[in-house]
Parts: sequence; C-alpha cells; structure tokens
Amino acid sequence: MERDGFLELRGVASRYGATQVLTDIDLSIAKGEFVALLGSSGCGKTTLLRLLAGFIAPSAGEVKVRHRDVTHLPPDKRGMALVFQSYALWPHMTVAQNIGYGLKLKGVPRSEIAIRVAAMQSLLGLDGLEARKPSALSGGQRQRVALGRALAIDPEILLLDEPLSNLDARIRLTVRHELRALQKRLGITAIHVTHDREEAMVMADRIVILNAGKIAQQGTPEDVYNRPASAFVAAFMGAENVLFLNGAPQGDQFAIAAGPANAACSVPLLGRALAAGPVEARFRPEAARLFPADDVAVIGPGITFRGEVAAVSYPGGHWRHVAKLGDHEIMADAERAFEPGTPVAVFVPAEALFLFSSPQAASASPISRAPSGKVHA
Repeated sequence: MERDGFLELRGVASRYGATQVLTDIDLSIAKGEFVALLGSSGCGKTTLLRLLAGFIAPSAGEVKVRHRDVTHLPPDKRGMALVFQSYALWPHMTVAQNIGYGLKLKGVPRSEIAIRVAAMQSLLGLDGLEARKPSALSGGQRQRVALGRALAIDPEILLLDEPLSNLDARIRLTVRHELRALQKRLGITAIHVTHDREEAMVMADRIVILNAGKIAQQGTPEDVYNRPASAFVAAFMGAENVLFLNGAPQGDQFAIAAGPANAACSVPLLGRALAAGPVEARFRPEAARLFPADDVAVIGPGITFRGEVAAVSYPGGHWRHVAKLGDHEIMADAERAFEPGTPVAVFVPAEALFLFSSPQAASASPISRAPSGKVHA
C-alpha cells in the first residue's frame, strides 16, 4: 500500500479578494487513509475541500495526486468525487438515474451503467428503491444515494462536505459507522469536512484541526484529544474549563503556586515546554472529580481547587455542576448532585490537566499567584 505522498498539498493558500482564507497548508495523505478536517465555521475547511475538488484555484501552492500535479486540472480530471452537504440530488431523477448520472456524463454504455448502479444499490442497501424519486426517500436514504453517485465513478479520492449534518441524531450515529465501514472495505482515500468533534473522533484515522486558515494540529484522534498542542486545540477538543495559574518548571515537574482557590502542588511536565510565570490551565468537565469540601480530594498527581457549587443539572448519566472557584466558574461532573451553595473540592488529575504558557493570563484575574512572584514547591 502506498503510504506517503498519495495526496499532497504544499504551501497551499487561498484568498477571496483581500481576505486570506487559507495560509501555508502543508498536508500529506496516504492512500486508503480517512482524514477529518475539523474546525469551527469560517476556519477554511470547506474552502480547502473545494480547492481539492478543483472548484476553486489556490492563490499559491500546489496539489498533487500520485506525484502528479493536479493544481489547475478541472474537477472531472482529478479522480475525485465530492458528496455535498445538501446531497445535491436531481429531484426529477430516480435513485438509479441519480446514481448513474456521473457514469452517463462519462459516456459509459447503458448496459455497464445498469450493472454498476445495481451493484452500488446492493452495496448501500438501496435495493428495491431504484424507481423512487428523492422526495420519497428518508434523509438516510438520500445520503446513501449521494454517496452511491460519488462512488459509482470509482474515484481514487472521496471528498465529504459535512454529509451527515442534515440527518437527525439517531440516524447520524448509524450512518457514520456505515460510511466508515464502507470506506475501509473499499480501501478508498477519504477527506471528510466536519465541525462535529465526536464525528471526527469515531470516523477518522487522522484529524487535521484548522484555525483561521492554518493547521493548528494534526494527528490520530487519541493524539489530538490527549495531547493538544495549544490552548485553542484543547478547548476545541472539549477542554473548555479554563483557569489561570502561576508556576515554574522544577526538574521534570511543574510547580504550581498557591492561590485563593488552590494549594501549592506539582504536576509532571510530561515533555511540555512551559516557561516560568503565568499558565493557562484547561480541563474537561468529565475529567474533574467533585468532592465535599472536607473530604481529602487527592488521588495521585494533580491539583485540587476549593470553591462552591453555583448550579447543577442532569444531562444524563451524571450530574453536571457549575462550581465557582475564586472569580472563575468551571464545570465538573459527579455521580451525585451537590446542592447550590455547597462547599466542594474539585480535583483534576495531572494527565487531564492541559497547561500552556500564557503571557496574556497575567492580566486575566489569575486564580493562583505566588506572593512576590515566587513559586511554592
């Protein structure tokens, strides 16, 4: 299997008028790899997908497939197929006609079109629906027809522009697994644009997170989830709780100063390049552990904050609390509910605490600041 350089982007940039949408995108995708382009609205992920498809030209850089420059080739000469967010099915055509449309444009004989359309319908569980129009199909069935039309032309690369976003939550869970299984079975290379973190996590071999037109981080789902490279990536991957602390490296530990809501402590550096001074600390609500304030809330390396419950809700499976720690509020989960006003201890294990040097944190009402700028070990 060709593992390197199957699809390459080198120095790719794109602009609309004076607006820079993509900047210096370098990306190499292996044959058979499923890559998710993940980011919030306006980050450039859909522009990057359209650029790959050939619908827009880059303002700089090049796109190669099998080391062949396709930067300025039209969409139908790239060996790619795009599944649109809206599916873009022809309403006056039947399921069979929609699936076979691309083959008809390529001049494939009718007999061969019929064979390939039948095979695609069987593959996608659409047998018996070939005479229906899109209006007579469910959302999941329309999604399968759009996918069948894309796959019928036997593309080397499948481009997916949020194709599951129009499905209801229950169907989306089923279709995402079906799509991933189909991609693996066919061995096709797939690039999937999504803003749904969970969708990217369960479907992709590799996640590429975009922010303001640049790649913020790329790696396996486990890498980007457990080892975010920046505060932005940590927040995007669910670590939305943020507190501002002060500390300094001491050997292989990072010593965190005492503050109004926490005692001094040390956590492993874990290879992080942290400078002495203010740090931005991020963690996920499910990673925090909530205890009554008088309990000993130290379970291995980590940090304990003291505060009180401001609000509590039940999203299902656990109780989610808003806890006020000094001048900040964070969310923490627990198996039982603590009433608002209850003094609590919030323990965050070291492996779930993401620290980033942050000069801006110095003016952000820090939770923890050492007296006279000194760190207490």
